[in-house]
Amino acid sequence: MWQDFVFMVGSGLSIVFLAPTLRDATARVPLGTSLPSMAIGLVYAATFFTLGMTFSAAGSFAAGSMWALIALIRSPVTPTIVRNSDPALIARDVRVWLSRLGSNELPADQYVRVDSQQNH
Repeated sequence: MWQDFVFMVGSGLSIVFLAPTLRDATARVPLGTSLPSMAIGLVYAATFFTLGMTFSAAGSFAAGSMWALIALIRSPVTPTIVRNSDPALIARDVRVWLSRLGSNELPADQYVRVDSQQNH
């Protein structure tokens, strides 16, 4: 069904156009813009999925997810430490945190311990 691909391409283009906003640490997107856009993308994804239009559903889900990231990282109410960070660094930190979930390692274990007796 060609319409499925048309909607998928449209969603893909919106992701391409939104990427610079996500990468720009100085961008400020109000929640009043990003949250409704996120909700619309996710509702469209669910609607397309129930119609059997899986490509359109995937594209709309991706666009809704991009808006969710913009709401999380580029909102004026987001703490500065997150807002001014590179999304790639945030993704790396999340991967590290998730990898530690199953281990008994403490956060302090990531640092090299220096014995005070060795530094005479």
